[in-house]
Amino acid sequence: MTRPRIDGQTALITGASSGIGAEICRGLAGRVSKMVIVARGQVQLEALAVELRAKHKGLVVAVQPCDLSDTDALQRLVTTIPKETGILVNCAGLGDINLFEFSDIVKLQRLIAVNVEAVVALTHAVVPQMLKRGSGGILNISSGFGVTTMPGVATYSGSKHFVSAFSESLRMELSGAGICVTQICPGPVDTNFEKVAGNPTGRSVPGFVEISAAQCAQEALLGFYRGRALVVPG
Repeated sequence: MTRPRIDGQTALITGASSGIGAEICRGLAGRVSKMVIVARGQVQLEALAVELRAKHKGLVVAVQPCDLSDTDALQRLVTTIPKETGILVNCAGLGDINLFEFSDIVKLQRLIAVNVEAVVALTHAVVPQMLKRGSGGILNISSGFGVTTMPGVATYSGSKHFVSAFSESLRMELSGAGICVTQICPGPVDTNFEKVAGNPTGRSVPGFVEISAAQCAQEALLGFYRGRALVVPG
């Protein structure tokens, strides 16, 4: 089982402005030497960068605002990825909770762009350099819906099934190359996901089945450090 090198590495984390992504940044900050944090919200990214630099002296934090659903913006991001990137965390994700026929097609297309296309593009950008070095780590945030289905999340679940299958296949392809690929399949996490995804039922997830973003990130990183293929936080 390949364990990723963490200490002193350069890490790129998407979806870093809040929720699980921000907590993963906090968890990695004490070990990596440089961090590129990516999200749409520049103000939130700048605030996180200030926090991380203050807590971890010597840590280099590069803020990279980017709307991953914008193809041109994504391609610009790809061209700026440091060649020495040793850790990639694909955490950015969009959701949609609605019956398919009532869903906004533009929203669904943005969801696919972020959840699928950005994951492929960013992973494809870092793997060749990882192979040259013989080391690397890729942490993909999938979902419990990546391994199951239910009504009302057809496109979201389909996108996460892609992430799960992509992660498993890539892990097999890179086996023996010194590169660890881990996927995380959390259930309900206390973030703003539901607010953004929409919830036509008006009923929130019961609190007793939710875990915090901090717990999710902590368990995700622990499994990643150990080289596990799949982590189900909680």
